[in-house]
Amino acid sequence: MTDHSLLLDAPPSGWKPVRFNEICERVQNAALPSADGQRLYLGLEHLASGHPTLVGRGKESDVRSGKTEFHRGDVLFGKLRPYLRKSVLVSEEGICSTDILVFRATEICAPEFLCLLTHTDEFVGHAKATTSGVQHPRTSWAGLQEFKLHIPPLDEQRKIAGVLGVLQRAMEQQGRLIALTAELKKALLHQLFTQGLRGEPQKQTEIGPVPESWGVVALGEYLTQAQYGISAKGSESGRYAVLRMTNQRQGRISSDNLQYVELTPDQFQKFRAERRDILFNRTNSLDLVGRTAIFDLEGDFVFASYLIRLRTDGERLRPFFLNHYFNWEETQVRLKSIATRAVSQSNISASRLRGFLVPVPKPDEQDEIDEKVDYLDKKLSVHARKHTALTDLFRTLLHQLMAAQIRVHDLHLPELVQEKDKA
Repeated sequence: MTDHSLLLDAPPSGWKPVRFNEICERVQNAALPSADGQRLYLGLEHLASGHPTLVGRGKESDVRSGKTEFHRGDVLFGKLRPYLRKSVLVSEEGICSTDILVFRATEICAPEFLCLLTHTDEFVGHAKATTSGVQHPRTSWAGLQEFKLHIPPLDEQRKIAGVLGVLQRAMEQQGRLIALTAELKKALLHQLFTQGLRGEPQKQTEIGPVPESWGVVALGEYLTQAQYGISAKGSESGRYAVLRMTNQRQGRISSDNLQYVELTPDQFQKFRAERRDILFNRTNSLDLVGRTAIFDLEGDFVFASYLIRLRTDGERLRPFFLNHYFNWEETQVRLKSIATRAVSQSNISASRLRGFLVPVPKPDEQDEIDEKVDYLDKKLSVHARKHTALTDLFRTLLHQLMAAQIRVHDLHLPELVQEKDKA
């Protein structure tokens, strides 16, 4: 088997060598959208990247220029930047962007198998190798139709698609749970930071409504330190891990994708990250400036110069409460409003940050708010881990089944059955 084919060195009995144009045909039925038409319209933006599913849909009246018709059971494959792996099996008819190729399975190929085939590393690698254009690389039917593979009999194709379909539905279920939990968190943060937990009357302030007993104070009054990070170029090796903007994940510091630096003992002590430190992204594009995460890891870490380390007087302003408040989307809007802007970067200085107004409830209420938000954060983390595990299993099984490294009738995956029953 080559990198860009699924021709097998020792194919199982009944698996036949074919080219892509033998298992499907390209559909080129042109369609001119109607201004008041209601047909389904799908563009590249509606196709998920990396998964055979839709993330949105449009309608015919949304578009003007010529499109391509598709029917139920067709496979839509994004020819623009094919490395994005945008391909889906459609369950109804409609029209699609001309940056999408429409494939229709022949009698020797199950449509659901065809869709999965277009998500394999081998097919995507072949598609990438047949692109033209630097800024907007596109593949073509002329190139794709030459892809070679060994194809199993129809009954085995359907069984392969069935197993992977259960995984796909489990992934989609976790995706829905992530979206739902994120919406619950958004609503909870708004309620907590405007109404509090005590059911008390609200008062209008410079930062909007807050409970009557809460103070609204410049952040600097509660800071014990606001320090810029170290200016040292990171590398793949070194004694100390340096935390960067890329290590900020959903309000927490992640130890993934680290770089390292060599420092003197004095430098390390000066820039050492300690638990409960808030690391604030002071310089970046406007959408990323102001992003904040709290450090809560074991180990020796320092932080980069485009981050500001914030330490609070924890007896009066709990760092976890402040971190949640910083990451509330309404606070993010306020933070971006105080940034100075250049052509490609925005900046929030430590002095401006000291003057930034924050709400300050009593410490016990801060702790309770932190517990409630943290509960949802943990649920988000659980769903994200499950989604990642299912995605990894999907990609592994997709390759192994398509390459006949595992035969579908030899699989015993009771956990998949359980996920199917839950769905």
